[in-house]
Formats: sequence, C-alpha cells, structure tokens
Amino acid sequence: MPTDSTSRPAIVVLCGSTRFWEQFTEAALYETAAGRIVLAPGCNLRTPHALWSTPDRAARMKAMLDTLHLRKIDLADDVLVVNPGGYIGDSTRREIEYARSLGKEIRYTHTVPGSDRA
Repeated sequence: MPTDSTSRPAIVVLCGSTRFWEQFTEAALYETAAGRIVLAPGCNLRTPHALWSTPDRAARMKAMLDTLHLRKIDLADDVLVVNPGGYIGDSTRREIEYARSLGKEIRYTHTVPGSDRA
C-alpha cells in the first residue's frame, strides 16, 4: 500500500481460467480493497457475444487477448493466479512461466496440488 498520496499503488494482474469468472470478480474486489490497481481479463469468451460469435472471430479474439494479457503481466508488479481447486490450465501455466521469466512475484488463491504454494 502506498505511504503517501504521490506513491503509485502496486499493480496486480489476475491470471487463470475464465471458467472461474465469479472468482475473478471476488479476487478483484479483495485486491482493490487492499489498495492495489487490478488488471484482469476483460472478456469471457465462454459467454456468447457478437464479437466472437463465429469460430474464426473467436480464434482471432483469443489470440489477441492472449497477447494483451502478456502485456498486462509486463505492467504488473505481481501476479495473482485465480485457481479454485488448484486448477491451472495450459494458458495459465504459460502466463505463470512468462511472469517468472520477468521476475514477477506470483501468488495463488488456492493451494497448488503437489506443492506448498497457496
């Protein structure tokens, strides 16, 4: 948390599967209440929308969103992985590895099976 009005609050980026959209909302609430700037997925491709209504549109949108999320990781001070039940899919795993390559701190909302991370 900033110590004075001129300090920039920490920036956290939320990563994880959008199947946990409600949990993203909850995590964003708690991170915001802790005084952090929250960057999160802005689209849930699991919910029907005209922007990704065809397979071709959906594929283009997913590719663009994947790249955009990496740029959010670039901006963030740390990463919070939203992983109910310890679930981490392939896309999230790639984001975690990318964040690690940049030296970002990585936190998890739930314990990761087979590790002591939580």
